[in-house]
Amino acid sequence: MALLARFPEADRLTNRSGAIIALGVVIGLLYFGRVFFITFFSAVTIAFILEPLVGLLMRLRFPRNLASFLVCSLGLLVVYLLAAGAYAQISDLLTDLPKYSQRISTLVDESRARIEELEKRTYELILPRRRQPEPPPETPPPKARKRRQQTPPPPAEPQPAAVQEVRVLPERTPLVDYLYSRLGSFYQILLMISFVPFLVYFMLSWRDHIYRSFLQFFSGEDRVVAAKSLQGVADMVRGFVVGNFVLGLLLAVASALVFWKMGLPYYILIGPLSGFLSLIPYIGFPLALVPPMFFALTVFDTVSSYLIVAGVVALLHTLTLNLLYPKLVGSRVHLNPLVVTVALMGWGFLWDAAGLVLAIPLTAGIKAVCDNVKQLRPYGKFLGD
Repeated sequence: MALLARFPEADRLTNRSGAIIALGVVIGLLYFGRVFFITFFSAVTIAFILEPLVGLLMRLRFPRNLASFLVCSLGLLVVYLLAAGAYAQISDLLTDLPKYSQRISTLVDESRARIEELEKRTYELILPRRRQPEPPPETPPPKARKRRQQTPPPPAEPQPAAVQEVRVLPERTPLVDYLYSRLGSFYQILLMISFVPFLVYFMLSWRDHIYRSFLQFFSGEDRVVAAKSLQGVADMVRGFVVGNFVLGLLLAVASALVFWKMGLPYYILIGPLSGFLSLIPYIGFPLALVPPMFFALTVFDTVSSYLIVAGVVALLHTLTLNLLYPKLVGSRVHLNPLVVTVALMGWGFLWDAAGLVLAIPLTAGIKAVCDNVKQLRPYGKFLGD
């Protein structure tokens, strides 16, 4: 240690190497424990969404425990009703699925025929026709040969009196093989999902206790910095999550009404799907196009109808992100576009689709901590806009 004190450059290299090793350990924990962390941060996100309702009931003289229980019960009831409605729509969709498969196969055959015709015309335009050689004169057919005497077939062997029946088991499809291979992962995911309601309830009911206990780890000015950091993270995440949730509801209702007017089937299902998928950064618009385009296969036959559907989705997407998003969400999250892109790539690599959903609130929470800690403020400026 004395030698390190004499050489400050070596001390800096040691600190940087330690920070890099610690960062690698954190990334490894996030990757290998992603089911746990996704469950925990999803519960935190839901708790931030439900916290304003708990505060509203507390203003009406409800205790926090009772208010948290009522809000969680109401949330579970809403989830149950949404799941029941989605199940009814999906069950009806399964009965109509042969129509969609037949329509898709017809479109694929028509597209293939058009492509082959286009290739043929292009080939005829590029390569001129060559003169084909004249066919040789016809030659008289050879004399018919004598047919060989057909030998009688050998007598059939007598069949045994009783033949043992052999049952052939049907081969498993690739989907079944995939489900068997992923059975352990599905069980783990379902197990973690079952913890979400309990986590949300305890986060809401024990919020004040957790806040006070967390501040006990710090003293003096550090406690003030920790309180400001925690409050900044809470305000930012709550504003981002609640703002996106409100935007998703508005888009879902508007999309469902528009699809209903256009005569699309299952508009109660495709409206929320298209609305919430539209909020995913960068890839939201193409993802929002998939549900209405798929369900329009059995309704529309002309290209102009599909263009109208795409135009409606593009209009709703553009109006929401350019007019409502900056007021409800953008004012609370100050991240530059490069950081947003890198965050989506990084969290998406670590946690797949869940990482794309949680990337921006997690990165914005890190920025809120960096803005309140003096030593980390340069990193906060680097992440900000």
